[in-house]
Amino acid sequence: MNKIRFALGLSMLLSFMVLVTACGGNQQKGDAEKEIGNETVTITHALGEVVVPKNPQRVVVLDFSALENLDYLGIKPVAVPKTSMPSHLSMYKEDASIADVGTVMEINLEKINEVNPDLIIIGHRLVDFYDQLAAIAPVIYPTVMNVSDFMQAFDKNLDDLALLFDKQTEVEKAKTAIRLKVEEVKKLSADSDQKALILLHNRGRFSAYGSGSRFGIVHDVLGVKEAAVGLDTHRHGNPVSSEFIQKTNPDIIFIVDRSQVVDKEITNKEEIENSLIKQTNASKNGKIYYLSPEMWYLAGGGVASVSVMIDEVAQAF
Repeated sequence: MNKIRFALGLSMLLSFMVLVTACGGNQQKGDAEKEIGNETVTITHALGEVVVPKNPQRVVVLDFSALENLDYLGIKPVAVPKTSMPSHLSMYKEDASIADVGTVMEINLEKINEVNPDLIIIGHRLVDFYDQLAAIAPVIYPTVMNVSDFMQAFDKNLDDLALLFDKQTEVEKAKTAIRLKVEEVKKLSADSDQKALILLHNRGRFSAYGSGSRFGIVHDVLGVKEAAVGLDTHRHGNPVSSEFIQKTNPDIIFIVDRSQVVDKEITNKEEIENSLIKQTNASKNGKIYYLSPEMWYLAGGGVASVSVMIDEVAQAF
């Protein structure tokens, strides 16, 4: 009888311990879910409005400028497009724990779905994929291209990340540093009468860019005067001839060599600086500057690239 009573008592004790442990476990699980899963942030971007989990843990980044910003904030993505990865972001290409999901122009939807993201960040080259990506996870589209105020858009992109990841201090530090650099260059350009022309070189051909364009930071933010006023703001620029460049006669020429990063060709300065371009004031005065195509063409809107872009324009003064 005593053995039976002891067995019943032990059974009741074990049942009670299991119940307490289960309740505690459920409470811990609930607390964890409350901490990382239940709170959300509403982000308004160029393609709409989206609700995103606070502190998303599995971020797919499909834009190099956005990757720069996450890198600055110490946020590691679960997947990136590793093709044509800029050299300053090469650590993400080499990291085997980060999935490769294609290119910034053509992504692998199946692989993106496999990594089970809770946030996807895209760039302007993937706007047409927005709906397909949104069916997988919340999507945000930060951009500084073809906006009326480059710096306002730049700040907002960082502010959105600060809100998502609780990184307000880091973001304010970055914004302040960039603003100081901008003001320094604006003072230099304001004191100069030199006019600049921005050229994209691609397989022996030129496209010109001006105010309001993808490279408009030169004029719109840094205050450099335009050699050719009224250029179209199309993303692919204005196709121009060497004769146009010679007649425009800029005091400064900034060149972004697309062939260098897309076709992996060595920049041929003799081909670019032909006999007509050598007649410009820019050539005569040694004012032709080759800009970093990785920063200007592949990225162009993140903390790292914008900082370098400002420095490269400053060298002209």
